[in-house]
Amino acid sequence: MRKAKPKKRILLPDPKFGDVLVTRFVNDLMVDGKKSIAYAIFYDSIEIVGEKMKDAGKAPLDIWKKALENITPSVEVKSRRIGGANFQVPTEVRPERKTAICVKNMIKYARVRAGKSMAEKLSAEIIAAYNEEGGAFKRKEDMHKMAEANKAFAHFKF
Repeated sequence: MRKAKPKKRILLPDPKFGDVLVTRFVNDLMVDGKKSIAYAIFYDSIEIVGEKMKDAGKAPLDIWKKALENITPSVEVKSRRIGGANFQVPTEVRPERKTAICVKNMIKYARVRAGKSMAEKLSAEIIAAYNEEGGAFKRKEDMHKMAEANKAFAHFKF
């Protein structure tokens, strides 16, 4: 679109927890428009997290939010062409993009995990991210390392 920025769509909170972030997560988890199945997978995985992390003394939804917070990157590198050379320029991540990246990474690394059902895989990834380990957390660490290694090119910011 050349002129007008598209309007932000307003997401309705989910039926069980009344949280918009849950709806956002489920929308990214959904495949082929099967939202009820995506909700079932998410709620089952939250229950599994609740059973496995009883000793944490926190609500399963709080554990999930903390896990998302642990895998949220604050900087990323963007490719910028200057004088015939490509530079990886570290930039701050916008808040909306932060949530998008962390949600997508958690789902991506949960899908490639070993396990029977998607709910089990997702719960395992949530617990791993909560404990600051697992694929999604490693991805965030790699992004930060790349930004740190290329901070000499930070003056090429857009």
